[in-house]
Amino acid sequence: MATVNFLYRSTKEKANLHLRLLYRFNETDFVFGANTKCEVSKNYWNDEHKKTTFKKPKDVIESNIIQDLKDKQIEVNSELNNIEKHIINAFNSVNPDVINKEWLQTQIDYYYNPPQKAEALPTELLKYYDYFLDCKKNEIAEGTYRKYNVTKHLLQRYELEKKTKLQIIDINDSFKVEFEKYCIKYKYAPNTIAKDLRAIKSVCSHAKYNGLETSYQLEKIKAVYQKGTKIYLSFEDLEAIEKIDPKKLTESLDNTKDWLIISAYTAQRISDFMRFTDKMIRTEDGQSFLEFTQKKTDKLTTIPVHPKVLEILKKRNGMFPYAISDQKYNDYIKTVCEIAELTEMTKGSKMIETAPESGIFRKVTKMYRKCDLVTSHIGRKSFASNFYGTIPTSHLINITNHSSEGQFLAYIGKSNKDLAKETFKYF
Repeated sequence: MATVNFLYRSTKEKANLHLRLLYRFNETDFVFGANTKCEVSKNYWNDEHKKTTFKKPKDVIESNIIQDLKDKQIEVNSELNNIEKHIINAFNSVNPDVINKEWLQTQIDYYYNPPQKAEALPTELLKYYDYFLDCKKNEIAEGTYRKYNVTKHLLQRYELEKKTKLQIIDINDSFKVEFEKYCIKYKYAPNTIAKDLRAIKSVCSHAKYNGLETSYQLEKIKAVYQKGTKIYLSFEDLEAIEKIDPKKLTESLDNTKDWLIISAYTAQRISDFMRFTDKMIRTEDGQSFLEFTQKKTDKLTTIPVHPKVLEILKKRNGMFPYAISDQKYNDYIKTVCEIAELTEMTKGSKMIETAPESGIFRKVTKMYRKCDLVTSHIGRKSFASNFYGTIPTSHLINITNHSSEGQFLAYIGKSNKDLAKETFKYF
C-alpha cells in the first residue's frame, strides 16, 4: 500500500509543493520525491492550510479574508487530492520494480499534460491505404511509392464501379476473384493484376501488424505471376550497336548509344547510371572502380569499371555522356537498336492504347521487333544474363544488389533446373 504526502521544502516565500511517495515492497521501505506545479506561500502552508476553525470575524474585511482563506484551502486540497489519486492509480498499475524518482516525476508531468490518445486507425481499406503510404514515404523508393499509388487509384475505380467501400477485413478469396474479373474486363495484363494484388495484401498485412482485424484468408491470397520472355541484348547485339556507322547517328543518338553500352556493362538502373560522373571513379592498384549510392536501395555500391566503359570514357576525354530524361532515353534506345538492325521478331510485352485517342494503355504480349521492346532496364538485364555462368553468381549479385540468389535467378529467368545444369561445369 502506497501513501502520498506533500511538503514545502523551499527557502523562498513562494514555491511549488514537493510530493513524496512512500511504500513498502519485499520488506523494504521506499521513499521517492518529485515536484508538483501547485504553488503556495510558505506562510499559507505552515500557518493557514491545516486550519479547521477560525475566530469570529469582527467586520466585513476580516470576514472576506477568512472566506478567501477557506476558498484557498478548498482549491489547494482539491488539487492535491487529484494529484494523489492520479499517483496512487499509476502506482497500482505497474510493478513496483519500475518505480523510481524519474518514474514519479513523469507521472506528475502526465497529470498536468496527459499523453494524447492515439487516433484510432481506419478500418476502411482506402483510408488505411493513405495511412500506409504516409508511414512508408520515407522508407521506400520513389518508384515503389508511385506503384503503390497506381494500385490505390485502381482500387478507387473498382469501388466506384462496384458501389462499395471496401473494409480491410473484406480482402479475402471472394475479393480476389471479383478484383481479377474487374481487371480482366479492363484488359489488365496477368502480371499487372498479380502486382496489384500483392500491393493490396501488403497494405492489409501492415494493418494486421498494427492490430486491425483482417480476414483469416488474407495469408492464403496468392499473386500468381506468369513467366514471361526475358528480353536482353546479347554480346552479339551489343557488338552490333558498338559498330553502328557514326554517320548514321545524330549527336543525341550517339550519346544514347554510349549510355546503353555503359548500362549493359555496369548493371545499374537508369536512376543510377544517368547520374554517373568522372568524380565517382577511383583507381586502386591500376584498377578502376565506380563508387556511388544506389537511389532505390540507398546502398553504397562499388563496381569494377569494365573495359568497354573505359573505352567510352576515353572517347569522351574521361567524361560520361551527358544526362537525358528517362523518356528520351527510352525513345532513343529503340531508334539506336533499330539502326543496329536488331529487328528480329521476338515475343514480348508493350503498352498499347486500347482504342484510338482513348488515353488508356495496357500491356499486350505478342511478337514484336526486338528493337521495339527495349527499355531503360535492358542494360541491367543484359549484364546479368550475359555474365551468368561466367562470373560467380555471388559476384554478380554484389554488382546488381539483388537481395538474394533466388531473386537474381528469377530476374534473369533461370530456374533451379538451369542452376543444376550450370553445376555440371564444376564436376
